[in-house]
Amino acid sequence: MRFSRQWQLQTMVLPAIIFIFIFMYLPMWGVLIGFKDYNIYKGFAESPWVGLKHFRYFINLPEFPRIMKNTLGISIAKLVFGFPAPIILALMLNEVMNASLRRTIQTISYLPHFISWVIVAGFVFELLSVNNGSVNLLLRWLGIIDENINWMSRKEYFWGILVVVNIWKGVGFNAIIYLAAISGIDPTLYEAAVVEGAGKLKRIIYITLPCISTTIIILLILSVGNILNAGYDDIMLLTNMGKNGILYDVSNTIDIHVYTWGIEKQRFSYATAVGVFKSVLNVVMLYSANAISRKLSDSSLW
Repeated sequence: MRFSRQWQLQTMVLPAIIFIFIFMYLPMWGVLIGFKDYNIYKGFAESPWVGLKHFRYFINLPEFPRIMKNTLGISIAKLVFGFPAPIILALMLNEVMNASLRRTIQTISYLPHFISWVIVAGFVFELLSVNNGSVNLLLRWLGIIDENINWMSRKEYFWGILVVVNIWKGVGFNAIIYLAAISGIDPTLYEAAVVEGAGKLKRIIYITLPCISTTIIILLILSVGNILNAGYDDIMLLTNMGKNGILYDVSNTIDIHVYTWGIEKQRFSYATAVGVFKSVLNVVMLYSANAISRKLSDSSLW
């Protein structure tokens, strides 16, 4: 009876349900490849079962500690520096009184989100070029460096470059969510705070942030649930499709490892097993973050 009364809303949701079922649930059948020695000629049904063979191989791999270190290091750096960035931008934009200026800044800030990573990588290589890169020219003009630095061939700079580029590319688009949450705050709260003599900083601390805290917590939980998704497009392109061997020690993450073994070496079963390993850990992190949030606050996914 409830479904019949809400058939319009249910019809609106139906395409999304169908999309999720086709592209999210049906492919789960392929996860079984990770427990088999898949042979493309024998097919899925005839390939022999091997249990946890590929999982044990990955964990016992000599490169396993380095892969996990790179994956967690890059992911945590992106989370620590990248997660607060759109919140700060949204708070700053909310304080801009000129509507035209605010819209202009917002448009400029979220435009990079729609630029392909291929183009972004080209920008980065040009900016950090050894000979005529704008960064080297600026630093030499300021007297900070005496010789040009080959930024893309120095391991110690790679993670920083990766994080900065990701923040630049996504900060404006991610800020839209927080701006939407801020727009739902009752204006009378700010008016009362102004009457009480609260400045802009106090209004942000005692009104804006508490009112959008639920949104912040939910997005933080989701971010923690993707902690092992260190990125693929950005790392591959900034390492010249993995051909920059100098950066291999700091760029070989789980996603890059899956690509190398699954696509280049055609070890489909092993690559699937590694992907399942990453997904299981992500689910564990998601449940853990949700449980911690539920205990410390009233906000959680479930």
